[in-house]
Amino acid sequence: MDHEATILVTGGTGFLGSHLVDRLGKLGFKNVLTPRSRDVDLRDSSATLRYFEECRPHVVFHLAARVGGIGANLRQPGTFFYDNMAMGLAVLEAARRFGTAKVVITGTICAYPKFAPIPFREADLWNGYPEETNAPYGIAKKALLVMAQAYRQEYGANFVMLFPVNLYGPRDNFDLETSHVIPAMIRKFSEAKSRGERQVTLWGDGSPTREFLYVEDAADGLLAAAERYDGADPVNLGAGFEISMRDLAALIAKLVAWDGRIVWDTAYPNGQPRRMLDVSRAKERLGWTARTSFEDGLATTIRWYREHAR
Repeated sequence: MDHEATILVTGGTGFLGSHLVDRLGKLGFKNVLTPRSRDVDLRDSSATLRYFEECRPHVVFHLAARVGGIGANLRQPGTFFYDNMAMGLAVLEAARRFGTAKVVITGTICAYPKFAPIPFREADLWNGYPEETNAPYGIAKKALLVMAQAYRQEYGANFVMLFPVNLYGPRDNFDLETSHVIPAMIRKFSEAKSRGERQVTLWGDGSPTREFLYVEDAADGLLAAAERYDGADPVNLGAGFEISMRDLAALIAKLVAWDGRIVWDTAYPNGQPRRMLDVSRAKERLGWTARTSFEDGLATTIRWYREHAR
C-alpha cells in the first residue's frame, strides 16, 4: 500500500479497528480516516455515498459491526442482522461506485454451520445453518461474502473477505451485558476477588470449545491481506487451537489469582458445540500466522483491564 494513500477504517475507533489504526500509524501511513457514527451513519446508504464522494479512499478496511455475546444476540437478533447487513451493503456499494482500489472485509466465525467439521475450512461455510443464538449476525456477515464475490465478477471490484475467530486483548469490551466470553470472565473473576466472593456462576455446562486470536495478531492479518491478497476466496484468521469453556475459566481464574468455586448454570445456552478454524489458507495466501501465545495474550489483557477498570 502507498503510504500517501487515503485509508478508511470503518469501526476504526473500536476494538480491532483501534489496533489496526495503531499498526498503520507505526508503519507510516499518514492519511487514515476513522469516522464515528456521528460523522457518518454507515447504515444510511445516502450518507455513506456522500462520505465516500468526499474522501475518496484508496483502501477500505470494513470492520464496523454490531457485535456482542450470546445474551446480546438473543435479545436483539433483528438489530444484529439489520445493522450488519445495512452497513455492509452501503460500504461495498459506495466503494464500488467511487472506485476504491481495495476493500478488506471482516466476517465472523459465527457464519459457519453449527455442526461444521473441526477444524472449520472455508469450503464448509455453506454446508449448514449457523448456531441459532447468533445466526442472524453470522448470516448477515456471510451475505457480504456473496456480495463481494458478485461485485468482483460483475464490476471487477477487488473486495477480499477474512473470517476471524473470536478476538481478545487490550481495549476489549468488558460490559457484562454485551461482552464476549474472555472479557466477561476476566471481569467476573476480578470482581469476585476484589469483593472476597467465593463463587462465580457462568453460562452453560462448560463443554463447548472455542478458539481465540489475540487482537494485534488479527490486525497484522488484515494488513497482510491488504498487501498480499487479491483473491475471491474467503480466508480464515485464527490461532489454530481450541479450548473448552471449563478449561478457559480455570485458566483465567488462575491468572487473575482467584481460587473460588465456578458454578455452571445449564439453564443458559452453550452456543455452538465446537469452534476451531483451519488456518492453512492464511499461511499459504497471506504469509501470515498468529504469533502471540494464548497465556501471554491473556496476561496482557488482564493487566490492561486492571489498569483501566473503574
